[in-house]
Amino acid sequence: MEVIRLSGYTELEKLEIAKKFLVQKRMKETGLGDKQIEITDDGLRALIEYYTREAGVRNLEREVGNLCRKVARRIVNAQSDKKAGELPKIVIDSAAVTEFLGPQKFRDLRTDRKNEVGAVTGLAWTEDGGQILTTEATTMEGRGKLTTTGKLGEVMQESAQAAMSYLRSRAHVFGLPRDFYRHLDIHVHVPEGAIPKDGPSAGITIATSLVSALTGIPVRGDLCMTGEITLRGKVLAIGGLKEKLMAAHRHGIREAILPKDNEKDLPDIPELIRNEMKLNFVESMDQVLKIALEREIVALPMPANPVEIAQRAAEENLTH
Repeated sequence: MEVIRLSGYTELEKLEIAKKFLVQKRMKETGLGDKQIEITDDGLRALIEYYTREAGVRNLEREVGNLCRKVARRIVNAQSDKKAGELPKIVIDSAAVTEFLGPQKFRDLRTDRKNEVGAVTGLAWTEDGGQILTTEATTMEGRGKLTTTGKLGEVMQESAQAAMSYLRSRAHVFGLPRDFYRHLDIHVHVPEGAIPKDGPSAGITIATSLVSALTGIPVRGDLCMTGEITLRGKVLAIGGLKEKLMAAHRHGIREAILPKDNEKDLPDIPELIRNEMKLNFVESMDQVLKIALEREIVALPMPANPVEIAQRAAEENLTH
């Protein structure tokens, strides 16, 4: 047997499928005509974003059917009350969707779009599509403890450890004393703590939040990022790029930082997203920080190597 993986529909594709096929099919099944009901694009987008969370359109078709049945019931009740002539055409917009189907079933994690210290907008992949995740980091007096919360899986916790080790090894580059961590506790948190999160694509997001929190330099709130990090600061490729960029585009984010190795996946990205988003492909954390931070970091002088100090002292002793 061979496994064939199919990517999900974009929101624009779902909207067109619903307009051309699903709505007409369900209206016909419930006996409704164009003079009785109209589902606007705004209403369909509300169905797609807040009442269905899937790669395909099966649940979308079910929810369109629910709307049509509820409208049909309202018309029948009006006819039984001899008010059919007074009942105008029912227009289903986003507000009417909530009226007929009740509270939203899904909600998106929003970003404030403000430049903040220690807050970075990351991208995640789920079975239902892409999602944005805001990663937060803060520091406090302590003894060098790194705490991660937000129901992070083992892979993301390891990414946080790798990011911290990278930062410590290059402390002077970030304007930090070599032993800065000895007097600080660092807390990394990903909101929506009830939702499990894991995967090898949050490394650069966590590293950027740590650098921002320790240097006090805000991170740009108008961009997002995804990518894994190595101890040497290299940025590794990730999966689910199409779904992640679709999520960023849906939230109005128009710039993203992506691994250089994922540049080969550009043909899979919808043309609309490629045209409207600025995609920065990077190979190292230095490039990530240069783009993401509000201003450049002022580095400290390169610390002396203990071995070199010992050798110089020995040479001085010999000369004397």
